[in-house]
Amino acid sequence: MRESFSGPLASIIVIFITVVWTIPTVGLFITSLRPATDVDTSGWWTVFFHPSQAHFTLSNYSEVMFSSAGAGTSGGLAPYFINSFAISIPATLIPLAIASMAAYALAWLNFRGATALFFAVFALQVVPLQMALIPLLKIYSSSGLAGTFAPVWISHVMFSLPLAIFLLHNFMSQLPRELMEAAQVDGANHFTTFRRIVLPLSVPAIASFAIFQFLWVWNDLLVALTFAGGTPEVAPITARLSQLGGSLGSRLNLLTAGAFIAIVVPLIVFFSLQRYFVRGLLAGSVKG
Repeated sequence: MRESFSGPLASIIVIFITVVWTIPTVGLFITSLRPATDVDTSGWWTVFFHPSQAHFTLSNYSEVMFSSAGAGTSGGLAPYFINSFAISIPATLIPLAIASMAAYALAWLNFRGATALFFAVFALQVVPLQMALIPLLKIYSSSGLAGTFAPVWISHVMFSLPLAIFLLHNFMSQLPRELMEAAQVDGANHFTTFRRIVLPLSVPAIASFAIFQFLWVWNDLLVALTFAGGTPEVAPITARLSQLGGSLGSRLNLLTAGAFIAIVVPLIVFFSLQRYFVRGLLAGSVKG
């Protein structure tokens, strides 16, 4: 079975699927670099058949990013692009910090009800996000948090914690018990053991969840539309792009430039951390 998946036929199938899967992204990128006149008169694939007649420009990116005429709003997409960072970075770091401490406590602190508490946290994963939108919106509105980043941060943190605790607990609980006992013999308390031993050893698992969480928050539209609205002060780039589909539907060169700006950050994050991602996925699958 293993040889059949590593043979020439399997490699050809994988290459074919990869090429087919990549074609839409290539078309999006090429269209975003072409002038409006070329986009209106010919398809993006013509640049490969008539390369001498192809024209490329970066003006689409500058117009949709900074021009009020391009993005239909003052300042273009730039404020929404910055808002996406302001939402994604705290919404990734906060649940990681809470989940790593909770996972260590559930895995290595002996207290009554630890197992029941772990299963209760695990069971929270079945609660659908859509069920809680209206109650949360009422709470945020009555507490005066509406129109700020806080509702978006709190919502992403709440719904990511059960999965984060579950994944990190499974990783940390597999660490050698002898290592923990040696640290206790040397006089390390739980906080020192967590900070100097468990956290460095858990980097692959933490990085894997960080990638998942960052991509989820960056690409999120439902939570952003519900709690952030569409204002330049709070809304992320995904919320603004959903609105531009109507206003820039006839200007495909600008629409594709805006879409590629939105996906380039997740691509950079994924490819820069993908070695940790693979190690995190494989962690625990092989012992010894």
